[in-house]
Order: sequence, then structure tokens, then C-alpha cells
Amino acid sequence: MEHVPNANDLSGTTWRKSTHSNPSGSCVEVARLADNKVAFRNSRFTTGPALVFGRADLAAFLQAVKSGEFDDLTV
Repeated sequence: MEHVPNANDLSGTTWRKSTHSNPSGSCVEVARLADNKVAFRNSRFTTGPALVFGRADLAAFLQAVKSGEFDDLTV
């Protein structure tokens, strides 16, 4: 994981959020980067920090979520 101090430093990036996002605008936005990485930012602080993950790291995390490994966090 990399930390990008300012999401605006990711120029030319197209951000998107889930259609299941909270209507109040408190959401996580994601963007595919040119270097085959994925960035995440808080939709309420679009000029704030971003977290950047490699595709393999993201795939491993999503697999863990899908398998229920983090279900205890939603209770």
C-alpha cells in the first residue's frame, strides 16, 4: 500500500463509487490508475489523502471479504 498525500496529485483519474453508496455522500471512491494500481479516497474529502494498492493486494482483500473473513466487523 502506498499513501498519496493529496488525491489531486492523481491527475487525470476518474473516480467512482458504488451504486449502493450512502446518499449523504459519506462514501469511498475508487479509481484505476495508469500503473495498474487502484486508489481509494473519501468522497467527502476529495482533495484529501488517497490510499493506493496493487491489483494483487486488492484481489486478496476482496477474496477475504467475499469469504466472510471480516464479517465480525459488521456486527
